[in-house]
Amino acid sequence: MRSGSRCRVGGWLQQCSARASEVPLARTSWAEHTTKGMTVNTPALCFRSKKILAPMVRVGTLPMRLLALDFGADIVYCEELIDIKMVQCKRVVNEVLETVDFVAPNERVVFRTCVRERDCVVFQMGSADAERALAVAKLVENDVAGIDVNMGCPKEYSTKGGMGAALLSDPDKIECILSTLVKGICKPVTCKIRILPSLEDTISLVKRIEKTGVAAIAVHGRKKEERPQHPVHCEVIKAISEAVSVPVIANGGSHDFIKEYTDIEAFQQAAGASSVMIARAAMWNPSIFRREGLCPLKEVMQEYIKYAVRYDNHYTNTKYCLCQMLREQLETTEGKKLHAAQSTQEICEVFEMGSFYEETTAILEAKASLKAKTQDKDEQMEDTDVIKMAVRFDKREYPPQITPKMYLLEWCRKAKHPQPVYETVQRPLDKLFCSVVTVAEQKYRSTLWDKSKKLAEQAAAIVCLRTLGLPEGKLNEGENHLINKRKRENQEFLNNKEHEDDLLVEASHKRAHFTEGASDSSSSEVPR
Repeated sequence: MRSGSRCRVGGWLQQCSARASEVPLARTSWAEHTTKGMTVNTPALCFRSKKILAPMVRVGTLPMRLLALDFGADIVYCEELIDIKMVQCKRVVNEVLETVDFVAPNERVVFRTCVRERDCVVFQMGSADAERALAVAKLVENDVAGIDVNMGCPKEYSTKGGMGAALLSDPDKIECILSTLVKGICKPVTCKIRILPSLEDTISLVKRIEKTGVAAIAVHGRKKEERPQHPVHCEVIKAISEAVSVPVIANGGSHDFIKEYTDIEAFQQAAGASSVMIARAAMWNPSIFRREGLCPLKEVMQEYIKYAVRYDNHYTNTKYCLCQMLREQLETTEGKKLHAAQSTQEICEVFEMGSFYEETTAILEAKASLKAKTQDKDEQMEDTDVIKMAVRFDKREYPPQITPKMYLLEWCRKAKHPQPVYETVQRPLDKLFCSVVTVAEQKYRSTLWDKSKKLAEQAAAIVCLRTLGLPEGKLNEGENHLINKRKRENQEFLNNKEHEDDLLVEASHKRAHFTEGASDSSSSEVPR
């Protein structure tokens, strides 16, 4: 939100819906993007005189980044994302949310971004390997404004793999990673470091970093063993700024300096830096970036929730960020309700936004449904060799432990066919499943998508059985041979069990008799 704006983000849903969801795939220069076949010039990212949202684990997800931009942040960094996880991701254009998602093999969205932030979001990665870092940078570079390497995080999850602050003790590796990125991609590259034990070593390091060609250096003005309660070393940041020509971004002033907007400039001057990067002060209240001053916290939280709902943010992440904003108010009635919330809907109800949740999710579900229907029509045109029916599996129509898949497998065995082969896919748009079963070289599937892989496979089995005119095991089909077979198997098992028990009892009696006889014999031989 710029000068003269209110705290409320008006018309956000209409604005987001109106934006194009397509994101360029081809490599482009800093100053241009390719969208729908057209070249659109955009300014290269500048790191001078900027107010920047710092990378924060679990906090720097899409809702927080967008809210920070609304309140006046110039650049936003995403949370640190580990290179090993990112290289496994595939890039997916989510047409329902109008986002670009980087999705892991387990279908979890690792990084989500949108057109709104494309020219001002910096992707921060954790890496200790130059080639892997380059692979990740190439994967995301056309969807972000810049790439950053975390070289300052002192937490174990970052340092144990040689990443984060662990890199500070290996200047050669730092130089290798940054040089590889600068030469390998077309977007600006930055890094975020902490200061070293001595000023001389710190200056030596930043000069080596500058020679790699980075666009800026962010400096957290504390040593890796220092924590927020320790004073930030503004004099060291200032010395760094004087030693290099690239922009230096000062970080670490939330505890000592930044309580409101005017403090940002005070910290910048004290550190002699080109720009300021804000972490915890922005986490507590993102309206710290607002020139007119802080907004009431409840309004800020409600605006955050709007983005969380609009962009399908996982409720645990939404809840975590809201708890960071509430801080000492967590013991209030509202705070306790938030802590107890177990879904996005429950979070919305805590903040009197239940109707907003229902309206927004209805819009998104309608878009997903429309897209799914279009996709199904396209698939029907393509899958001419697949026999299809609109069926679903309802377990209430079948006896306990009896399913269409069981009937189909039984039939294949009797007919001496290979056992059925199921191929199941999940649709990224709405997370629904569809399965194709192959029986005797013919494919079958339901045209209806299901909520789970198991349900989708059962539906495919039903299509096959009905096409072949075979029973599927429903309650209304009369005598169920699989149930009778199960009963026979269970009875045989019980009979065998009883026989085994009888044998055990008989053996036990024999052992007891033998022991008793042996005891009598022993006792008769004892001299009197």
